[in-house]
Amino acid sequence: MRDLKLFPPRRPPARVHTPRRSAFLGTSLDGFIARKDGGIDFLEAAGGGATAEEGAEDFGYAVFIARIDALVMGRASFEKVLTFDAWPYERPVFVLTHRPLDVPGRLAGKVEAMSGAPGEVVAALETRGLVRLYIDGGKTVQSFLDAGLLDEITVTRLPVLIGEGIPLFGPLRKDVHLRHVATRAFPGGLVQSTYEIAR
Repeated sequence: MRDLKLFPPRRPPARVHTPRRSAFLGTSLDGFIARKDGGIDFLEAAGGGATAEEGAEDFGYAVFIARIDALVMGRASFEKVLTFDAWPYERPVFVLTHRPLDVPGRLAGKVEAMSGAPGEVVAALETRGLVRLYIDGGKTVQSFLDAGLLDEITVTRLPVLIGEGIPLFGPLRKDVHLRHVATRAFPGGLVQSTYEIAR
């Protein structure tokens, strides 16, 4: 019989945190993701109008999106993205809406409408093997956060105050505690912070 003092019980390996549902957003310094009319000109100005090929800073987006299986966004966010010169996503996009969604032919097979509570959406996508989700849009982020279904959030704050607009955060039924992961400062005054949602 071995001496337990010589063979102490093994500790389980430290858990490696793998975010399953993440948000990655930009805001004005006063916390708005868009103007009241949905305009995001103040966010677009951060890239200086340059394309990725021209060497524009992507603020960690490429690394973030590489680990994502699919995007979940609200209808307003989807309609805003449709105004861009080119569709920016290679991953499948699921748009949360209770109304019929007019998807352009060029996006057939890339965009799908869904409805339901955050938990129902997550469960439905998991059955399709889509686990690592990018949650986008103010109301969508708020609903997943309030439901306890957001694991990580990265916020890039721009050095501009716009006074009023659409806020990133809204009312919550209870406090949500965060664990700071990292903060980076970029040329031009942008500051990006990543937090894990403390469980």
